[in-house]
Amino acid sequence: MNRYSLKYFQYNNNSLLISWPERIDQDINNDVNQFKVAIESNTSNILEVRSSYCSLLVIFDKEIQDIDKIKSNLNNLYLSRESLSKTDRFLWSIPVCYEKSFALDIDLISKQNKISNNEIIKTHIDSVYSVYLIGFLPGFLYLGSVDKKLKIPRKKQPRLRVPKGAVAIADQQTGIYPQESPGGWNVLGNTPINLFDKFKVEPCFAKPGDKVKFFSISEAQYKLIEKEVEFGLYELKKELIND
Repeated sequence: MNRYSLKYFQYNNNSLLISWPERIDQDINNDVNQFKVAIESNTSNILEVRSSYCSLLVIFDKEIQDIDKIKSNLNNLYLSRESLSKTDRFLWSIPVCYEKSFALDIDLISKQNKISNNEIIKTHIDSVYSVYLIGFLPGFLYLGSVDKKLKIPRKKQPRLRVPKGAVAIADQQTGIYPQESPGGWNVLGNTPINLFDKFKVEPCFAKPGDKVKFFSISEAQYKLIEKEVEFGLYELKKELIND
């Protein structure tokens, strides 16, 4: 298990920011998520722990009185994580239709990166992606990292309406829009599954630290799965990947 030299800062009266080296890195993000689980399971008076690519914001349920003691306790917990129980992680298989009616920006990606549409699709489904974090919309999965052949910057002029289920790329990340919203990512397909269901105990099926792999479906298969999802008959395939 990798260990990093963490930095602890008091963020406000009742929260503490913990930071790792500032870069998008799978090992760092795994470390962030493992420490998040350890804090939630072994620290009292915690209201919430929010994660990003390379930091945690620990929010306490009351004002911080002894910041040095809290820093010391958290750092000792960080160093002792090997003795703590691990949470299950899963590989999720997500269906995506890459037909032109859904692939709004595939021609742009092809032209800019000098790669054929078929190679874009093959490259996208050949990779296994890590779930780095969930936001900016409830259930939006930030996944990485994409193959360098597919890297493309965000749009300078975002769309006002990106369809629900849109699978898109921005820089070295790929992600899925859980609902229709404005957005500047480059859309190359669409999934018929629901990413977020507020009526479930776990509204989002995936969690940071999980993995995602896409597989290609036809437009006819898309419509069939869409109906199965509507009637609660479709079940995502998952595989336990603990190591």
